[in-house]
Amino acid sequence: MSANLELKKQVVEEIAEKIKNAKSVVFVDYKGLTVAEVSDLRNKFRAAGVEYKVYKNTLLRKAFNDLGVTAFDNDLNGPTAVAFSPDETAAAKIFAEAMKALPEKIVPKSAYVDGAYVDAKGIAALATMPSKEELIAKMLGSMQAPIANFAGVLSAMLRGVVVALSAIAEKKGA
Repeated sequence: MSANLELKKQVVEEIAEKIKNAKSVVFVDYKGLTVAEVSDLRNKFRAAGVEYKVYKNTLLRKAFNDLGVTAFDNDLNGPTAVAFSPDETAAAKIFAEAMKALPEKIVPKSAYVDGAYVDAKGIAALATMPSKEELIAKMLGSMQAPIANFAGVLSAMLRGVVVALSAIAEKKGA
């Protein structure tokens, strides 16, 4: 077997492993980006813990086909950038920001989120959703509010009892 074919097989295996480990994989068309714009985009992804790569479409298609997913065969044409994200929304949010800043240069294609195909409109919806951590924080905050209110009511009742007892003690002592 040729060294080039062996190298391609290794890359396909690497891509397949990244797909398995990622919660979401987002594809965009990135025509006309300057080096500075790509560097800025890579820095944003790196800060969010998202891996941004550009692979050959045939290698991406082969990796997905090896995993039994054929939904992306039509989307993997032309220049394609891919982001492997450890959560469902991070890559979509970063691409959404980039699309607002560079609407003619970055166009969403599709995504693979928790084992399901998501179209370009779905990427926009993902970008507006709060992350899992944000949802947990909101839920815990809403659960904590009634407890805090109950503690405040008990504290006020105890304060009232202490004031009443203090007033009775003053009357009897006077």
